[in-house]
Amino acid sequence: MNTIKHHLTEPLLMGYAAGTLPEAFNLVVATHISMCDSCRAALSAYDAVGGEVMLDAEPIAMAEDALAATMALIANAPSVDAMPKPPLRNGIFPAPLHDYVDGDLVSVKWRRVGGGVSQMILQTSNDASVRLLRIPAGTAVPDHGHGGMELTLVLQGAFVDETDRFGTGDVEVANEDMNHTPVAEAGMDCICLAATDAPLRFTGILPRFAQRFVGI
Repeated sequence: MNTIKHHLTEPLLMGYAAGTLPEAFNLVVATHISMCDSCRAALSAYDAVGGEVMLDAEPIAMAEDALAATMALIANAPSVDAMPKPPLRNGIFPAPLHDYVDGDLVSVKWRRVGGGVSQMILQTSNDASVRLLRIPAGTAVPDHGHGGMELTLVLQGAFVDETDRFGTGDVEVANEDMNHTPVAEAGMDCICLAATDAPLRFTGILPRFAQRFVGI
């Protein structure tokens, strides 16, 4: 059984609990939480603190027709299929990804971004971006830095860089001070979920040129 070594930071958990993170980061955080008992327990504590803060907040008067308006919205809401979604055949996409990835790993529409690495950009709000990355076993992602924050969650396989090894369920939190060259371990392609709020800074000429076309 894989042991998760690399967890979410406290600011990320607090931001997720408070609803202040971009949608792309929310997706990575939610997916990691679904895989990690430790971070799920920590989030529960932050949720409890948030509840206490709300109890101490000054009450705000509601409109007289607030209840009626809410019930009308519920009554007019579109029907939801009560049947559960079929399980994904490969089992690597946790529940939070189901609404963003249409199908299983076999049906992902990969787009090559160079060096054997492929991606699929997921649709989220414009304040940050998130993508699935497939790094073939033994392949290195070009050396790069970061213009902002990057969250990389491993869904399958593992990669190593200058800081450590990251296996399934591990999340790497990178910022402007970090340069690295992730390399997928031999034996299995590494599948990651990666979110960024600013473009990466590649050191090589070819990756910088390709960056214009692939949106990393």
